[in-house]
Amino acid sequence: MGARTKARNRALNMIFQADVLRQPLSEVLATEGMRAVHEPERRASWLYAEQIVQGVLAHQEEIDEKITSSANGWTLDRMPHVDRAILRVAAWEILFNEEVPTPVAIDEAVDLAKELSTEDSGKFVNGVLGRIALLAEL
Repeated sequence: MGARTKARNRALNMIFQADVLRQPLSEVLATEGMRAVHEPERRASWLYAEQIVQGVLAHQEEIDEKITSSANGWTLDRMPHVDRAILRVAAWEILFNEEVPTPVAIDEAVDLAKELSTEDSGKFVNGVLGRIALLAEL
Protein backbone atom coordinates (compact mmCIF):
# COMPACT_ATOMS: atom_id res chain seq x y z
CA MET A 1 0.00 0.00 0.00
CA GLY A 2 1.41 3.37 -1.02
CA ALA A 3 1.92 6.35 1.26
CA ARG A 4 -0.99 8.28 -0.26
CA THR A 5 -3.34 5.32 0.14
CA LYS A 6 -2.29 5.02 3.78
CA ALA A 7 -2.78 8.76 4.18
CA ARG A 8 -6.28 8.58 2.74
CA ASN A 9 -7.07 5.83 5.25
CA ARG A 10 -5.74 7.94 8.11
CA ALA A 11 -7.70 10.98 6.96
CA LEU A 12 -10.82 8.88 6.53
CA ASN A 13 -10.43 7.51 10.05
CA MET A 14 -10.10 11.01 11.53
CA ILE A 15 -13.10 12.37 9.64
CA PHE A 16 -15.14 9.28 10.53
CA GLN A 17 -14.18 9.51 14.22
CA ALA A 18 -15.09 13.18 14.43
CA ASP A 19 -18.43 12.51 12.74
CA VAL A 20 -19.45 9.46 14.77
CA LEU A 21 -18.29 10.80 18.13
CA ARG A 22 -19.48 14.33 17.33
CA GLN A 23 -16.06 15.76 18.08
CA PRO A 24 -14.65 18.81 16.34
CA LEU A 25 -12.50 17.58 13.46
CA SER A 26 -9.82 20.09 14.44
CA GLU A 27 -9.50 18.39 17.86
CA VAL A 28 -9.24 14.93 16.31
CA LEU A 29 -6.57 16.25 13.96
CA ALA A 30 -4.60 17.78 16.85
CA THR A 31 -4.75 14.54 18.85
CA GLU A 32 -3.60 12.49 15.86
CA GLY A 33 -0.85 15.03 15.19
CA MET A 34 0.54 14.50 18.67
CA ARG A 35 0.45 10.75 18.11
CA ALA A 36 2.21 11.12 14.74
CA VAL A 37 5.17 12.85 16.40
CA HIS A 38 5.94 9.55 18.11
CA GLU A 39 5.59 7.52 14.90
CA PRO A 40 8.42 8.62 12.60
CA GLU A 41 8.01 5.52 10.43
CA ARG A 42 4.54 6.76 9.47
CA ARG A 43 5.56 10.37 8.78
CA ALA A 44 5.04 10.20 5.01
CA SER A 45 1.44 9.09 5.35
CA TRP A 46 0.82 11.53 8.19
CA LEU A 47 1.81 14.59 6.17
CA TYR A 48 -0.68 13.90 3.40
CA ALA A 49 -3.41 12.79 5.85
CA GLU A 50 -2.98 16.08 7.68
CA GLN A 51 -3.18 17.97 4.39
CA ILE A 52 -6.43 16.19 3.49
CA VAL A 53 -8.06 16.84 6.86
CA GLN A 54 -6.98 20.48 6.90
CA GLY A 55 -8.37 20.83 3.38
CA VAL A 56 -11.68 19.27 4.38
CA LEU A 57 -11.83 21.59 7.38
CA ALA A 58 -11.10 24.66 5.25
CA HIS A 59 -13.63 23.76 2.56
CA GLN A 60 -16.18 21.60 4.38
CA GLU A 61 -19.20 23.75 3.56
CA GLU A 62 -18.43 23.71 -0.17
CA ILE A 63 -17.48 20.02 -0.14
CA ASP A 64 -20.69 19.06 1.67
CA GLU A 65 -22.76 21.18 -0.74
CA LYS A 66 -21.15 19.44 -3.74
CA ILE A 67 -21.74 16.02 -2.21
CA THR A 68 -25.37 16.82 -1.39
CA SER A 69 -26.12 18.30 -4.80
CA SER A 70 -24.51 15.28 -6.50
CA ALA A 71 -26.14 12.60 -4.36
CA ASN A 72 -29.56 12.56 -6.09
CA GLY A 73 -31.92 12.90 -3.17
CA TRP A 74 -29.58 11.69 -0.44
CA THR A 75 -28.89 14.08 2.41
CA LEU A 76 -25.60 13.91 4.28
CA ASP A 77 -27.45 12.71 7.38
CA ARG A 78 -28.97 9.80 5.47
CA MET A 79 -25.60 8.51 4.23
CA PRO A 80 -23.63 5.97 6.25
CA HIS A 81 -20.90 7.70 8.26
CA VAL A 82 -18.14 5.89 6.41
CA ASP A 83 -19.55 6.82 2.99
CA ARG A 84 -19.77 10.45 4.04
CA ALA A 85 -16.15 10.41 5.23
CA ILE A 86 -14.95 8.73 2.03
CA LEU A 87 -16.83 11.26 -0.08
CA ARG A 88 -15.33 14.19 1.84
CA VAL A 89 -11.79 12.92 1.35
CA ALA A 90 -12.25 12.25 -2.36
CA ALA A 91 -14.22 15.44 -3.01
CA TRP A 92 -11.39 17.46 -1.48
CA GLU A 93 -8.89 15.71 -3.74
CA ILE A 94 -11.02 16.29 -6.84
CA LEU A 95 -11.87 19.91 -6.09
CA PHE A 96 -8.78 21.24 -4.33
CA ASN A 97 -5.74 19.03 -4.96
CA GLU A 98 -4.35 19.34 -8.47
CA GLU A 99 -1.60 16.80 -7.70
CA VAL A 100 -4.08 13.89 -7.62
CA PRO A 101 -5.70 12.95 -10.93
CA THR A 102 -9.48 12.78 -10.60
CA PRO A 103 -9.69 9.13 -11.75
CA VAL A 104 -7.21 8.15 -9.03
CA ALA A 105 -9.22 9.95 -6.34
CA ILE A 106 -12.41 8.24 -7.52
CA ASP A 107 -10.83 4.77 -7.79
CA GLU A 108 -9.29 5.01 -4.31
CA ALA A 109 -12.62 6.14 -2.84
CA VAL A 110 -14.58 3.37 -4.55
CA ASP A 111 -12.09 0.78 -3.30
CA LEU A 112 -12.45 2.10 0.26
CA ALA A 113 -16.24 2.05 0.01
CA LYS A 114 -16.25 -1.54 -1.24
CA GLU A 115 -13.91 -2.58 1.55
CA LEU A 116 -15.39 -0.64 4.46
CA SER A 117 -19.06 0.00 3.79
CA THR A 118 -22.23 -1.53 2.41
CA GLU A 119 -22.65 -3.71 -0.66
CA ASP A 120 -24.00 -0.75 -2.67
CA SER A 121 -21.57 1.88 -1.39
CA GLY A 122 -18.99 1.44 -4.16
CA LYS A 123 -21.56 2.27 -6.84
CA PHE A 124 -23.00 5.12 -4.77
CA VAL A 125 -19.59 6.70 -4.11
CA ASN A 126 -18.60 6.27 -7.77
CA GLY A 127 -21.79 8.00 -8.95
CA VAL A 128 -21.54 10.93 -6.54
CA LEU A 129 -17.86 11.53 -7.25
CA GLY A 130 -18.41 11.20 -11.00
CA ARG A 131 -21.00 14.00 -10.83
CA ILE A 132 -18.70 16.14 -8.66
CA ALA A 133 -15.89 15.63 -11.17
CA LEU A 134 -18.15 16.65 -14.06
CA LEU A 135 -19.24 19.80 -12.23
CA ALA A 136 -15.61 20.62 -11.42
CA GLU A 137 -14.73 20.52 -15.10
CA LEU A 138 -17.40 23.05 -16.07
